[in-house]
Amino acid sequence: MFHFISRILPLCSLLLATAASAATPAENIRQAFHKSRPDIQVENITKSDVAGLYEVSLKDGPTVYATKDGKYFFTGDLFELAPGGFVNLAERGREQMRKQRMAQVKNEDMIVFPAEGETKGAIYVFTDVDCGYCRKLHNEVPQLNKMGIEVRYLAYPRDFPRGAQSRTAPKMVSAWCAKNPQEALTKLKNSQTIPTASCDNPVAEQYMLGGTVGVTGTPAIVTTRGELVPGYMPADSLARVALQGK
Repeated sequence: MFHFISRILPLCSLLLATAASAATPAENIRQAFHKSRPDIQVENITKSDVAGLYEVSLKDGPTVYATKDGKYFFTGDLFELAPGGFVNLAERGREQMRKQRMAQVKNEDMIVFPAEGETKGAIYVFTDVDCGYCRKLHNEVPQLNKMGIEVRYLAYPRDFPRGAQSRTAPKMVSAWCAKNPQEALTKLKNSQTIPTASCDNPVAEQYMLGGTVGVTGTPAIVTTRGELVPGYMPADSLARVALQGK
């Protein structure tokens, strides 16, 4: 009996070692991040275009690249040296992420200025009512609508991190809670006052979403393809970007 046990124990050890070594790269990476920083949550892990490297999406953080054994990772964009120029593979991945995140936003949570006639394209605009270039873009919304572009506004009050000291965020909450949000938003962007209003609103959630998809200032435009256009762009140029690939 003891002779049998002495023979079977090494076999059990071998099986356990084999099972441990059979862990997938994704499992290795998740375990490594958890052991090193339990406070960081890994959302998704996919193969990158480079053998042995994996794209790791961190919750409320950037996408990083990790080795399959989970021992090393680095931040930054991954580029392909393609004929005719560099291809930003990291940005291509971010576009897919943005496309998915923006598609999840409920239409009733945005202030939408629909296209006139046939809707040929749409853009998401993270806006701040006290931002000069946001106001300039808003003046061109009717022109975009006439060209068949639907404008979907999301709230991004730049002083939101100040909390109770924020001047812009309460105004944007009032716009989102107004009986006529389109009219209220337009008045605020024309330096007019609107009645103070409150309700269950998506302002804070949309501000956080902006940070997730890469917004650092306003206006920030995201196309339905997931492309991020930072800053103001004239209506004609913006319409071309919105319609690209249609």
